[in-house]
Amino acid sequence: MYTNFQEYLKKELAQIEADGLYKHERIIESAQGAEIMVGGKVCLNFCANNYLGLADNPELIRAAKEGMDARGYGMASVRFICGCQDLHKKLEAKIAEFFGTEDTILYAACFDANGGVFEPLLGPDDAIISDALNHASIIDGVRLCKAQRFRYANADMADLEKQLQDAQACRFRLIVTDGVFSMDGNVCPLDKIYELAQKYNAMVMVDESHSAGVVGKTGRGVTEHYNLRGKIEILTGTLGKAFGGAMGGFTTGRKEIIDMLRQRSRPYLFSNSMAPGLVAAGIRMFEMMTETNELQDKLHANTEYFIKKMTEAGFDCKPSQSAICAVMLYDAPLSQKFAAKLQEEGIFVTGFYYPVVPKGQARIRVQVSAAHEREHLDKCIAAFVKIGKELGILK
Repeated sequence: MYTNFQEYLKKELAQIEADGLYKHERIIESAQGAEIMVGGKVCLNFCANNYLGLADNPELIRAAKEGMDARGYGMASVRFICGCQDLHKKLEAKIAEFFGTEDTILYAACFDANGGVFEPLLGPDDAIISDALNHASIIDGVRLCKAQRFRYANADMADLEKQLQDAQACRFRLIVTDGVFSMDGNVCPLDKIYELAQKYNAMVMVDESHSAGVVGKTGRGVTEHYNLRGKIEILTGTLGKAFGGAMGGFTTGRKEIIDMLRQRSRPYLFSNSMAPGLVAAGIRMFEMMTETNELQDKLHANTEYFIKKMTEAGFDCKPSQSAICAVMLYDAPLSQKFAAKLQEEGIFVTGFYYPVVPKGQARIRVQVSAAHEREHLDKCIAAFVKIGKELGILK
Protein backbone atom coordinates (compact mmCIF):
# COMPACT_ATOMS: atom_id res chain seq x y z
CA MET A 1 0.00 0.00 0.00
CA TYR A 2 2.71 2.49 0.95
CA THR A 3 4.43 2.16 -2.45
CA ASN A 4 1.46 3.79 -4.20
CA PHE A 5 1.14 6.42 -1.50
CA GLN A 6 4.88 7.09 -1.64
CA GLU A 7 4.69 7.77 -5.39
CA TYR A 8 1.77 10.13 -4.80
CA LEU A 9 3.71 12.04 -2.13
CA LYS A 10 6.80 12.29 -4.34
CA LYS A 11 4.72 13.84 -7.14
CA GLU A 12 3.03 16.26 -4.77
CA LEU A 13 6.37 17.32 -3.25
CA ALA A 14 7.89 17.74 -6.71
CA GLN A 15 4.98 19.97 -7.70
CA ILE A 16 5.37 22.05 -4.54
CA GLU A 17 9.05 22.48 -5.41
CA ALA A 18 8.22 23.38 -9.05
CA ASP A 19 5.69 25.98 -7.86
CA GLY A 20 8.37 27.62 -5.73
CA LEU A 21 6.43 26.86 -2.54
CA TYR A 22 8.71 24.26 -0.95
CA LYS A 23 9.81 25.35 2.52
CA HIS A 24 13.51 24.85 3.20
CA GLU A 25 14.70 25.13 6.78
CA ARG A 26 17.61 27.50 7.28
CA ILE A 27 19.85 26.24 10.08
CA ILE A 28 20.88 28.69 12.82
CA GLU A 29 24.07 27.76 14.70
CA SER A 30 23.69 30.20 17.60
CA ALA A 31 21.16 31.55 20.07
CA GLN A 32 18.25 33.48 18.59
CA GLY A 33 18.98 37.21 18.56
CA ALA A 34 19.63 40.29 16.46
CA GLU A 35 22.87 38.68 15.27
CA ILE A 36 22.80 34.97 14.44
CA MET A 37 25.27 32.47 12.98
CA VAL A 38 24.18 30.83 9.72
CA GLY A 39 26.57 28.60 7.77
CA GLY A 40 29.49 29.91 9.76
CA LYS A 41 28.60 33.50 8.87
CA VAL A 42 27.16 36.21 11.11
CA CYS A 43 23.82 37.50 9.82
CA LEU A 44 21.41 40.15 11.06
CA ASN A 45 18.04 38.58 11.79
CA PHE A 46 15.07 40.59 10.55
CA CYS A 47 12.54 37.76 10.26
CA ALA A 48 12.07 36.56 13.86
CA ASN A 49 9.07 37.20 16.10
CA ASN A 50 11.60 38.21 18.76
CA TYR A 51 10.05 41.66 19.04
CA LEU A 52 11.40 42.60 22.47
CA GLY A 53 14.71 40.78 22.02
CA LEU A 54 14.06 38.46 24.96
CA ALA A 55 14.80 35.12 23.25
CA ASP A 56 18.34 35.04 24.70
CA ASN A 57 17.73 37.28 27.71
CA PRO A 58 20.00 36.26 30.63
CA GLU A 59 17.32 36.91 33.27
CA LEU A 60 14.83 34.61 31.53
CA ILE A 61 17.47 31.91 31.05
CA ARG A 62 18.33 32.13 34.75
CA ALA A 63 14.63 32.01 35.73
CA ALA A 64 14.10 28.93 33.55
CA LYS A 65 17.07 27.15 35.17
CA GLU A 66 15.86 28.04 38.67
CA GLY A 67 12.37 26.84 37.78
CA MET A 68 13.72 23.46 36.70
CA ASP A 69 15.88 23.20 39.80
CA ALA A 70 12.88 23.90 42.02
CA ARG A 71 10.05 22.14 40.18
CA GLY A 72 11.67 19.67 37.78
CA TYR A 73 12.03 19.23 34.02
CA GLY A 74 8.52 18.24 32.98
CA MET A 75 5.02 17.55 34.29
CA ALA A 76 4.25 14.22 32.57
CA SER A 77 0.54 14.93 32.92
CA VAL A 78 -2.33 17.03 31.70
CA ARG A 79 -3.35 19.84 34.02
CA PHE A 80 -6.44 18.34 35.67
CA ILE A 81 -4.83 15.02 36.65
CA CYS A 82 -1.50 15.98 38.27
CA GLY A 83 -0.01 18.60 35.93
CA CYS A 84 -0.82 21.80 37.79
CA GLN A 85 1.87 23.40 39.97
CA ASP A 86 1.76 26.64 41.91
CA LEU A 87 3.91 28.10 39.11
CA HIS A 88 1.15 27.53 36.53
CA LYS A 89 -1.44 29.36 38.63
CA LYS A 90 1.01 32.20 39.28
CA LEU A 91 1.70 32.66 35.56
CA GLU A 92 -2.02 32.63 34.75
CA ALA A 93 -2.55 35.36 37.35
CA LYS A 94 0.35 37.40 35.92
CA ILE A 95 -1.15 37.22 32.41
CA ALA A 96 -4.60 38.28 33.65
CA GLU A 97 -3.04 41.20 35.53
CA PHE A 98 -1.04 42.25 32.47
CA PHE A 99 -4.07 42.37 30.18
CA GLY A 100 -6.58 43.60 32.78
CA THR A 101 -8.74 40.47 32.54
CA GLU A 102 -10.45 38.23 35.09
CA ASP A 103 -8.74 34.85 34.56
CA THR A 104 -6.36 32.94 32.27
CA ILE A 105 -5.88 29.37 31.02
CA LEU A 106 -2.53 28.12 29.71
CA TYR A 107 -1.96 25.98 26.62
CA ALA A 108 1.07 24.42 24.95
CA ALA A 109 0.81 27.03 22.17
CA CYS A 110 -1.55 29.72 20.92
CA PHE A 111 -2.43 27.37 18.04
CA ASP A 112 -3.98 25.17 20.73
CA ALA A 113 -5.63 28.13 22.44
CA ASN A 114 -7.32 29.19 19.20
CA GLY A 115 -8.09 25.60 18.26
CA GLY A 116 -9.75 24.94 21.60
CA VAL A 117 -11.69 28.12 22.29
CA PHE A 118 -14.74 27.94 20.00
CA GLU A 119 -16.16 24.41 20.28
CA PRO A 120 -16.65 24.45 24.09
CA LEU A 121 -18.47 27.81 24.01
CA LEU A 122 -20.62 27.94 20.87
CA GLY A 123 -23.04 25.61 19.09
CA PRO A 124 -25.24 25.35 15.97
CA ASP A 125 -27.50 28.20 17.09
CA ASP A 126 -24.60 30.63 17.43
CA ALA A 127 -22.51 32.68 14.99
CA ILE A 128 -18.78 33.31 14.57
CA ILE A 129 -17.99 36.39 12.47
CA SER A 130 -14.33 36.16 11.46
CA ASP A 131 -11.94 38.53 9.66
CA ALA A 132 -10.90 37.11 6.28
CA LEU A 133 -7.18 37.43 7.11
CA ASN A 134 -7.27 35.78 10.53
CA HIS A 135 -4.51 33.33 11.42
CA ALA A 136 -4.72 29.69 10.31
CA SER A 137 -5.20 28.56 13.91
CA ILE A 138 -8.40 30.62 14.17
CA ILE A 139 -9.64 29.21 10.87
CA ASP A 140 -8.97 25.65 12.07
CA GLY A 141 -10.61 26.35 15.44
CA VAL A 142 -13.74 27.68 13.75
CA ARG A 143 -13.89 24.57 11.54
CA LEU A 144 -13.94 22.38 14.65
CA CYS A 145 -16.97 24.25 15.98
CA LYS A 146 -20.59 23.69 14.91
CA ALA A 147 -21.44 27.40 15.04
CA GLN A 148 -22.61 29.17 11.89
CA ARG A 149 -19.77 30.90 10.07
CA PHE A 150 -19.70 34.43 8.72
CA ARG A 151 -16.66 36.16 7.22
CA TYR A 152 -15.93 39.83 6.60
CA ALA A 153 -13.25 41.45 4.42
CA ASN A 154 -10.09 42.43 6.28
CA ALA A 155 -10.77 45.34 8.65
CA ASP A 156 -13.85 46.29 6.56
CA MET A 157 -16.36 47.65 9.05
CA ALA A 158 -19.16 48.01 6.50
CA ASP A 159 -18.85 44.32 5.66
CA LEU A 160 -18.64 43.41 9.35
CA GLU A 161 -21.85 45.30 10.02
CA LYS A 162 -23.58 43.45 7.18
CA GLN A 163 -22.45 40.10 8.56
CA LEU A 164 -23.68 41.08 12.03
CA GLN A 165 -27.04 41.99 10.56
CA ASP A 166 -27.22 38.63 8.78
CA ALA A 167 -26.39 36.86 12.05
CA GLN A 168 -29.04 38.55 14.19
CA ALA A 169 -31.24 35.43 14.27
CA CYS A 170 -28.47 33.51 16.03
CA ARG A 171 -28.46 33.02 19.80
CA PHE A 172 -24.95 34.37 20.47
CA ARG A 173 -22.54 36.22 18.16
CA LEU A 174 -18.74 36.29 18.48
CA ILE A 175 -16.58 38.62 16.36
CA VAL A 176 -13.05 37.23 15.95
CA THR A 177 -10.00 39.19 14.76
CA ASP A 178 -6.22 39.17 14.87
CA GLY A 179 -4.82 42.08 16.85
CA VAL A 180 -2.05 42.58 14.28
CA PHE A 181 -2.28 40.90 10.88
CA SER A 182 1.07 39.27 10.39
CA MET A 183 1.49 39.73 6.63
CA ASP A 184 0.70 43.47 6.48
CA GLY A 185 1.49 44.60 10.03
CA ASN A 186 -1.79 46.51 10.30
CA VAL A 187 -3.56 46.77 13.64
CA CYS A 188 -7.22 45.75 13.70
CA PRO A 189 -9.71 48.65 14.14
CA LEU A 190 -10.79 47.35 17.54
CA ASP A 191 -12.49 50.60 18.54
CA LYS A 192 -14.89 50.34 15.60
CA ILE A 193 -15.30 46.57 16.06
CA TYR A 194 -16.25 47.16 19.70
CA GLU A 195 -18.81 49.82 18.71
CA LEU A 196 -20.46 47.41 16.27
CA ALA A 197 -20.39 44.65 18.87
CA GLN A 198 -22.25 46.89 21.28
CA LYS A 199 -24.74 47.91 18.60
CA TYR A 200 -25.53 44.34 17.53
CA ASN A 201 -25.15 42.60 20.91
CA ALA A 202 -22.05 40.59 20.03
CA MET A 203 -18.97 39.47 21.94
CA VAL A 204 -15.39 40.07 20.72
CA MET A 205 -12.29 37.86 20.64
CA VAL A 206 -8.82 39.17 19.73
CA ASP A 207 -5.71 37.10 19.00
CA GLU A 208 -2.91 39.20 20.51
CA SER A 209 -0.05 37.00 19.27
CA HIS A 210 1.68 39.66 17.13
CA SER A 211 0.40 42.63 19.15
CA ALA A 212 1.04 41.73 22.80
CA GLY A 213 4.30 43.25 23.99
CA VAL A 214 4.36 45.43 20.88
CA VAL A 215 1.21 47.51 20.42
CA GLY A 216 0.17 50.08 22.99
CA LYS A 217 2.37 52.46 24.92
CA THR A 218 3.36 49.80 27.45
CA GLY A 219 2.97 46.83 25.09
CA ARG A 220 -0.27 45.60 26.58
CA GLY A 221 -1.77 45.05 23.15
CA VAL A 222 -4.63 46.40 21.11
CA THR A 223 -6.95 46.76 24.10
CA GLU A 224 -4.46 49.24 25.58
CA HIS A 225 -3.98 50.92 22.19
CA TYR A 226 -7.73 51.61 21.93
CA ASN A 227 -8.35 52.14 25.68
CA LEU A 228 -10.52 49.02 25.89
CA ARG A 229 -8.72 47.12 28.66
CA GLY A 230 -11.10 44.78 30.44
CA LYS A 231 -13.90 45.28 27.91
CA ILE A 232 -13.10 42.48 25.44
CA GLU A 233 -14.52 39.07 26.33
CA ILE A 234 -11.72 36.84 25.01
CA LEU A 235 -8.03 37.43 24.29
CA THR A 236 -5.64 34.74 23.09
CA GLY A 237 -1.88 35.03 22.85
CA THR A 238 1.51 33.35 22.91
CA LEU A 239 4.72 33.28 24.91
CA GLY A 240 6.51 32.38 21.67
CA LYS A 241 6.91 35.84 20.16
CA ALA A 242 7.52 39.10 22.06
CA PHE A 243 7.24 37.37 25.45
CA GLY A 244 10.51 35.45 25.26
CA GLY A 245 10.04 33.44 22.08
CA ALA A 246 9.87 29.99 23.71
CA MET A 247 6.65 27.95 23.98
CA GLY A 248 3.23 28.38 25.53
CA GLY A 249 -0.10 29.96 24.69
CA PHE A 250 -3.02 31.30 26.66
CA THR A 251 -6.62 32.44 26.62
CA THR A 252 -7.48 35.24 29.01
CA GLY A 253 -10.81 36.97 29.58
CA ARG A 254 -14.10 36.61 31.43
CA LYS A 255 -14.00 34.25 34.39
CA GLU A 256 -16.91 32.07 33.30
CA ILE A 257 -15.45 31.64 29.81
CA ILE A 258 -12.12 30.49 31.26
CA ASP A 259 -13.93 28.15 33.67
CA MET A 260 -15.80 26.53 30.77
CA LEU A 261 -12.56 26.11 28.79
CA ARG A 262 -11.01 24.30 31.76
CA GLN A 263 -13.93 21.87 31.65
CA ARG A 264 -14.27 21.30 27.90
CA SER A 265 -11.36 22.68 25.85
CA ARG A 266 -9.81 19.60 24.28
CA PRO A 267 -6.23 20.88 23.72
CA TYR A 268 -6.15 21.79 27.44
CA LEU A 269 -7.68 18.52 28.60
CA PHE A 270 -5.62 16.21 26.39
CA SER A 271 -2.21 17.91 26.05
CA ASN A 272 0.73 17.85 28.42
CA SER A 273 1.06 20.72 30.87
CA MET A 274 3.66 23.42 30.22
CA ALA A 275 7.14 22.58 31.50
CA PRO A 276 8.18 24.24 34.80
CA GLY A 277 11.21 25.97 33.28
CA LEU A 278 9.09 27.71 30.64
CA VAL A 279 6.48 28.70 33.21
CA ALA A 280 9.08 30.14 35.60
CA ALA A 281 10.64 32.16 32.77
CA GLY A 282 7.18 33.40 31.77
CA ILE A 283 6.54 34.65 35.30
CA ARG A 284 9.84 36.53 35.34
CA MET A 285 9.12 37.99 31.90
CA PHE A 286 5.80 39.51 33.03
CA GLU A 287 7.51 40.89 36.12
CA MET A 288 10.04 42.58 33.82
CA MET A 289 7.19 44.09 31.80
CA THR A 290 5.92 45.89 34.92
CA GLU A 291 9.37 47.13 35.97
CA THR A 292 10.28 49.13 32.87
CA ASN A 293 8.98 50.23 29.49
CA GLU A 294 12.46 50.50 28.00
CA LEU A 295 12.10 47.63 25.52
CA GLN A 296 8.76 48.82 24.16
CA ASP A 297 10.08 52.36 23.78
CA LYS A 298 13.15 51.12 21.89
CA LEU A 299 11.06 48.85 19.67
CA HIS A 300 8.69 51.66 18.74
CA ALA A 301 11.62 53.99 17.98
CA ASN A 302 13.36 51.32 15.89
CA THR A 303 10.23 50.57 13.85
CA GLU A 304 9.48 54.24 13.21
CA TYR A 305 13.08 54.86 12.11
CA PHE A 306 13.22 51.82 9.83
CA ILE A 307 9.95 52.52 8.01
CA LYS A 308 10.81 56.22 7.63
CA LYS A 309 14.25 55.53 6.14
CA MET A 310 12.98 52.76 3.84
CA THR A 311 10.19 54.99 2.53
CA GLU A 312 12.61 57.86 1.98
CA ALA A 313 14.84 55.46 0.03
CA GLY A 314 11.96 54.85 -2.37
CA PHE A 315 10.53 51.55 -1.19
CA ASP A 316 6.79 50.93 -1.04
CA CYS A 317 6.18 50.05 2.61
CA LYS A 318 2.73 49.38 4.00
CA PRO A 319 1.73 51.65 6.91
CA SER A 320 2.34 49.86 10.21
CA GLN A 321 1.56 50.42 13.87
CA SER A 322 3.30 47.16 14.80
CA ALA A 323 6.86 45.84 14.50
CA ILE A 324 6.14 44.36 11.05
CA CYS A 325 7.16 46.25 7.92
CA ALA A 326 5.87 44.84 4.62
CA VAL A 327 8.19 45.95 1.80
CA MET A 328 6.02 45.52 -1.30
CA LEU A 329 7.65 44.03 -4.42
CA TYR A 330 4.42 42.59 -5.95
CA ASP A 331 6.23 40.00 -8.13
CA ALA A 332 6.72 36.53 -6.56
CA PRO A 333 10.01 35.53 -8.27
CA LEU A 334 11.39 39.00 -7.54
CA SER A 335 10.59 38.64 -3.83
CA GLN A 336 12.43 35.30 -3.70
CA LYS A 337 15.44 36.67 -5.57
CA PHE A 338 15.55 39.79 -3.43
CA ALA A 339 15.46 37.78 -0.19
CA ALA A 340 18.24 35.47 -1.43
CA LYS A 341 20.45 38.42 -2.32
CA LEU A 342 19.81 40.02 1.06
CA GLN A 343 21.03 36.85 2.77
CA GLU A 344 24.22 37.09 0.71
CA GLU A 345 24.60 40.55 2.22
CA GLY A 346 24.15 39.10 5.72
CA ILE A 347 20.50 40.10 6.15
CA PHE A 348 18.09 37.33 7.18
CA VAL A 349 14.56 38.03 5.83
CA THR A 350 11.78 36.08 4.12
CA GLY A 351 9.89 36.76 0.92
CA PHE A 352 6.15 36.04 0.94
CA TYR A 353 4.01 35.41 -2.11
CA TYR A 354 0.89 33.54 -3.24
CA PRO A 355 -0.75 31.55 -1.68
CA VAL A 356 0.46 33.06 1.62
CA VAL A 357 -0.56 36.50 0.32
CA PRO A 358 -2.86 37.35 -2.64
CA LYS A 359 -1.51 37.06 -6.17
CA GLY A 360 0.36 40.19 -7.21
CA GLN A 361 0.99 41.16 -3.57
CA ALA A 362 4.43 39.57 -3.01
CA ARG A 363 6.56 41.27 -0.41
CA ILE A 364 9.47 40.94 1.96
CA ARG A 365 8.32 41.02 5.56
CA VAL A 366 10.79 42.76 7.85
CA GLN A 367 10.35 42.25 11.59
CA VAL A 368 12.02 44.85 13.76
CA SER A 369 13.19 44.05 17.30
CA ALA A 370 14.23 45.93 20.40
CA ALA A 371 17.41 43.85 20.13
CA HIS A 372 18.38 45.76 16.98
CA GLU A 373 20.79 48.65 17.41
CA ARG A 374 20.81 51.63 15.08
CA GLU A 375 23.80 50.22 13.17
CA HIS A 376 21.84 47.00 12.54
CA LEU A 377 18.97 49.00 11.06
CA ASP A 378 21.30 51.10 8.92
CA LYS A 379 23.08 48.01 7.58
CA CYS A 380 19.74 46.41 6.67
CA ILE A 381 18.51 49.57 4.94
CA ALA A 382 21.80 49.91 3.02
CA ALA A 383 21.51 46.30 1.83
CA PHE A 384 17.93 46.88 0.67
CA VAL A 385 19.03 49.99 -1.26
CA LYS A 386 21.99 48.20 -2.85
CA ILE A 387 19.92 45.26 -4.07
CA GLY A 388 16.99 47.49 -4.98
CA LYS A 389 19.27 49.32 -7.40
CA GLU A 390 20.81 46.09 -8.73
CA LEU A 391 17.35 44.67 -9.52
CA GLY A 392 16.02 47.90 -10.99
CA ILE A 393 13.48 48.60 -8.24
CA LEU A 394 15.21 51.82 -7.22
CA LYS A 395 16.76 54.32 -9.58
